[in-house]
Amino acid sequence: MIITTTEGVPGRDVREIVGVVSGNTIRSKNVGKDIGAGLKSIVGGELRSYTAMLTEAREEAKSRMIEAAQALGADAVVNIRFTTSQVTGGAAELLAYGTAVKLT
Repeated sequence: MIITTTEGVPGRDVREIVGVVSGNTIRSKNVGKDIGAGLKSIVGGELRSYTAMLTEAREEAKSRMIEAAQALGADAVVNIRFTTSQVTGGAAELLAYGTAVKLT
């Protein structure tokens, strides 16, 4: 499965647009990590536990998007994007989406 942020795949032509595909996940950290992050935000610096959480969430959302594209028989997902939003206090959604296509 080819995954790209560009509108097409170099050297290949889009034969058919299968549809928009997406994958998402909602993640939260435990209270202990939230307290540690709160203290770290006072003095500044990277909140490594949150960085790791969002990295894992991005991979999970991308994997789910790929599964959706494969279920449609796509060869690639083009023009992919990621977005995040706060769902509730302490929980964030990460969404991956793009256009599933068949290539020649």
